[in-house]
Amino acid sequence: MTQLSSSNKLSLIIPVHNERDNLKELLVEVENALNNISNDFEIIFVDDGSTDGSFQLLIDLCKDKSSFKLISFRRNFGQTAAMSAGITYSTGDIIVFMDADLQNDPADIPALISKLNEGYDVVSGWRKNRKDKLLFKKIPSAIANFIIRKISKVNIHDLGCSLKAYRREILNEIYIYGEMHRFLPVIAARVGAKITEIPVNHKPRKYGKSHYGLNRTFKVLLDLITVQFMRSFSTKPIYLYGGFALISLLLGFISGLSVILMKIFWGTDMTGNPMLLLTVLFILITVILALMGIQSEVLIRIYHQQGRTKQYYIKEVYNVEIEDIKD
Repeated sequence: MTQLSSSNKLSLIIPVHNERDNLKELLVEVENALNNISNDFEIIFVDDGSTDGSFQLLIDLCKDKSSFKLISFRRNFGQTAAMSAGITYSTGDIIVFMDADLQNDPADIPALISKLNEGYDVVSGWRKNRKDKLLFKKIPSAIANFIIRKISKVNIHDLGCSLKAYRREILNEIYIYGEMHRFLPVIAARVGAKITEIPVNHKPRKYGKSHYGLNRTFKVLLDLITVQFMRSFSTKPIYLYGGFALISLLLGFISGLSVILMKIFWGTDMTGNPMLLLTVLFILITVILALMGIQSEVLIRIYHQQGRTKQYYIKEVYNVEIEDIKD
């Protein structure tokens, strides 16, 4: 049986959005799983603006359970915000995330912890035998994960799997926003985290419907551009814009030189030469890129100097002290 170190506490964070029919069974499963790991744990449910009575049911189910914390958002802010709130109000040294739809198996949590105990900072679940539709879920996910692996150089096969374990000190170094939760391992790699993955169970959805569609794949690829930019140029964006500006300047120089040579050797009319227009275009692009680089440098400095924008608002809590609310 996997055991946590006596000095470590486990926090299990579960975002919830309209999962009322799954919650009773989920609570039994997670309690059974965590009781096999440690006596020192907490389970944090973050209700992300559910409209089906999920939060009230959680209150009813968690009465007299001191190990449960419940947080309810005023509206739906997204899974990233829910995970961020869970991190903020957790107290564990080891933090595990999982979905509330019963497709993740809490029985896999001991294996994640065991892998962390081998010296890793992040352990990601890999749904090798995924129980989802082939055309609308599995194929788009496989394509997106392949692209992300090649670009980010983080060798994780299933970034979309919510079941992951982290050491708290890694998450303390990370700020996530928007829909960046699926890129947590990639962002963690930026701060030097040691990352691995293990196969985990994946169960068919019993109740309700998935909150994700085919369009998520395109959003993931767009988010990847942001993550890669922040990973490579978050402190010196001028290097990116300046690099393109230098290329444009070089092309403008070549184009301008060709106009002059064509005038000298072939007597070509300069004013009617399309290469002259191309030269002007490259020069304008160079100026624009240089100005964008300078502007980005200013914005990056503001970003690092100013406080972070609040990304969620809490409506109600259970088993969380009022003075601990930091929003």
